[in-house]
Amino acid sequence: MSVRILALVGSLRAGSHNRQLAEAAAKLAPEGAEVVLFEGLADVPFYNEDIDVEGDVPAAAAALRAAAQGADAFLLFSPEYNGTMPAVLKNAIDWLSRPYGAGAFGGKPVAVIGTAFGQFGGVWAQDDTRKSVGIAGGKVIEDIKLSIPGSMTRFAQTHPVDDAEVAAQLTEVVARLHGTAAEITAA
Repeated sequence: MSVRILALVGSLRAGSHNRQLAEAAAKLAPEGAEVVLFEGLADVPFYNEDIDVEGDVPAAAAALRAAAQGADAFLLFSPEYNGTMPAVLKNAIDWLSRPYGAGAFGGKPVAVIGTAFGQFGGVWAQDDTRKSVGIAGGKVIEDIKLSIPGSMTRFAQTHPVDDAEVAAQLTEVVARLHGTAAEITAA
């Protein structure tokens, strides 16, 4: 059985280390797992109930919801902006939490990881992301954690997939998320 894992990256920067981490996750996914990066978070308008009208949802938000509905699990990549998650990631969570009680996360497994320039690798942002996505209906796997500090120096010349330590840790994260999603889907 194939498990589709939707990756949401909280950084819009072209050279984002979190995006590179997501690309590495896609390359390192075990057999039977497909990690798909959602393109287009920059185009999703800020959540507003006035524009979240059935049959008239903005196209970018509808595309995000469709991708999320087709996913078996989620892998969120969060840098840390001013001590918390970036607005683009929070906005995606807000769109996916609706309609109330029937959001796209719907009990699906979610892991939150990432890298940041600071010495703790974005732990605060990742903790806030876990809290938010859990409230939004995701089944957060609390013990899957990967916070890589010093991203600007560590990945200055090396893509995360070529960093043996990071590749091993990332492989374990994706394998565990895949296993959890496969168990839930089979049940």
